[in-house]
Amino acid sequence: MAARAFASGTISFGLVSIPVKLYTAASSEQVSFNMLHKKCSGRVKMQYFCPTDNEVVERSDTVKGYEHARGQYVLFTEEDLKAFEAERSNAIEITEFVPLPSVDFVHVEKSYYLGPDKGGDKAYTLLSEAMGKKDRVAVGRWAARGKEQLVLIRPYQEGLILHQLFYANEVRAFEEVEAPAKLNFTDKERELAEKLIEQLSSEKFEAEKYRDTYSDKVLEAVEQKVAGQEIKVAPEAPKAQIIDLFDALKKSLASAPTPPPSVAKPPKKAEPAPEAVPEKKKRGAKG
Repeated sequence: MAARAFASGTISFGLVSIPVKLYTAASSEQVSFNMLHKKCSGRVKMQYFCPTDNEVVERSDTVKGYEHARGQYVLFTEEDLKAFEAERSNAIEITEFVPLPSVDFVHVEKSYYLGPDKGGDKAYTLLSEAMGKKDRVAVGRWAARGKEQLVLIRPYQEGLILHQLFYANEVRAFEEVEAPAKLNFTDKERELAEKLIEQLSSEKFEAEKYRDTYSDKVLEAVEQKVAGQEIKVAPEAPKAQIIDLFDALKKSLASAPTPPPSVAKPPKKAEPAPEAVPEKKKRGAKG
């Protein structure tokens, strides 16, 4: 089945413009679980809770804030945030070509396949072949989803692939990792380590040899539980009833019988007190 592009864009450098399509290169296939209520197996929902007012907050009653100091926030409206966004042009502007070995792949965040769009086949193929011959990759900016992304484009098989990169301030320095103690090794120890590496060496990396065994075990257990009918059916969640207390009071008053107007009557002779009415009858009378 042919892949479906999720976006289109234009690679540009100098006076050259190459229309391209973007495709998802990889996506996680790890198994995931839903959080259920242990009592009834119904799926639970996440809520925003304000500990200050001790109440659940609707999303419409929230606003975004940036914590510039501990406990102090600068508030931003949706209009404020939209003003910061880059133009949604999906343009990929190449700023320079660099040697591939100079790129540290710790910067790579996501990868997308690039395919030629209508009218771009020749320029697309020429760029891929030229970069491959010169052993260069392109660094540029990609104005996508309102944010300017740092990207790298490199030849891949018979086309191009785009890597979305972390900015330099987003990558932690390896110097922050605790360094090992300085040690001296004998020639015998080095030779032994090299032999071990040689024994486990292969000519190339083949991803097909490796499987996510955790997901395999979970899915196998799912099939066994389904076969044994060990299944919990989540009950249908009741629809929320919105009650307007003021409106309910008005309806209650409107439906109540109107008492008859009071009329002056001649005084009656004293009568013996009525017998006590049973409790059940009293409640019925109030009903």
